[in-house]
This record gives sequence, C-alpha cells and structure tokens, in this order.
Amino acid sequence: QVQLVESGGGSVQAGGSLRLSCAASRRTSSSYLMGWFRQAPGKEREFVGTSIRNGGNTYYADSVKGRFTISRDNAENTVYLQMNSLKSEDTAVYYCAARRYYSSTWSRAVDYDYWGQGTQVTVSS
Repeated sequence: QVQLVESGGGSVQAGGSLRLSCAASRRTSSSYLMGWFRQAPGKEREFVGTSIRNGGNTYYADSVKGRFTISRDNAENTVYLQMNSLKSEDTAVYYCAARRYYSSTWSRAVDYDYWGQGTQVTVSS
C-alpha cells in the first residue's frame, strides 16, 4: 500500500505557471509508473503524463506536450508536475497516481493502483 498526497494547486492567470507535488509514502524509485491525471467538471478523468522508472522516460498527452514536465526526486520520494503556459482548459482537479509493477500501457486510469486525493488547479483567462 502506498499513500500519495498532492499539493501545489491554486489559481493562476492564463500564461502563468504552477508546480504540483506528489509526496509518496513509499520510495518513488520502486514504482514503475508515476503519473498525473486530471478531471474537469462534467468530464471523464484524462491522462496528463507519466514517468516510467526504467530508462527514465516520460510521456505526455498531446494537449500538454511542450508545456508540462514530470520529474521524479527519488531522494525525496516526490514526483512533480511543472505546468507552464497554462490555459483555461487546463482547469481541473489534478491527481497523482502510481503503479508498482511493469505495465505495457500507461495512459489509462486502470493502469494505476494508487491515487492521491487530488488538488484543484484553476486557470483564469
């Protein structure tokens, strides 16, 4: 079992930046996947991006590619989501998620075993 706690959400104007943090109760280095999802009101939860342990690769949804960056700090057991050039359509509750073992897929919510409680991000235009 692992607990994930997100922080860093808030309100920002369009074009601004925020950095979300996800503190894990277990070593982040032991998780094969550390990902971020988001859910806007009335919409389904959608994939934002993920960090894969082996090789350190990261993958992003097309909607955030080039603007968002995921990084792992294994010494602090924390994963970050740096969000730049924010748009109003980025407004959502952002969730951190983790999967311990190998998976051939990583963009579906069912690919992850553990979830944080979410943090609200509001971008005003």
